[in-house]
Amino acid sequence: MDIYILRHGKAEDSPPEGGDASRRLTKKGSEEIVGIGLWMAAQDLEFDLIAASPLARAQETAAIIAGVLDCKKRPLSWDVLVPGSEPDAVCHEISRHAKSSAILLVGHEPLLSSLISRIISGNEDAGIAMTKGALAKIRDVSFTERPSGELHWLLTAKQMNFRK
Repeated sequence: MDIYILRHGKAEDSPPEGGDASRRLTKKGSEEIVGIGLWMAAQDLEFDLIAASPLARAQETAAIIAGVLDCKKRPLSWDVLVPGSEPDAVCHEISRHAKSSAILLVGHEPLLSSLISRIISGNEDAGIAMTKGALAKIRDVSFTERPSGELHWLLTAKQMNFRK
């Protein structure tokens, strides 16, 4: 299985009435995610499953990507992708979809960096940083003994975005 990990796009500041969970993508953030989706399409990336944190900015990011890629299935909402979750909980949820060949996860920092580190090194100390809109590919992910896989690439939004 290959796992793709995408941090949500640029989001607005916390509104006083809704708090962090209701923060939406900015116009620039949405445009950047469209560009990332176009880059993914140009790479012929396809996903058996797209899952996102239930927070508004992650849901918007996942919906934009699914729309650009013309995915037949709607993105799922996984509570294990909220800020403050544990990488092992995310790994457990991923392992429930072992028949999938490619999964896209959309979430937040520092969880995503910790998740990548956990899978590729066995602990959370690899020193990875996911900027907004960054995308990582971990290939050959396995959960037989412990989460394991190989970081194939990690790109910033700017490196992928050919729309300005």
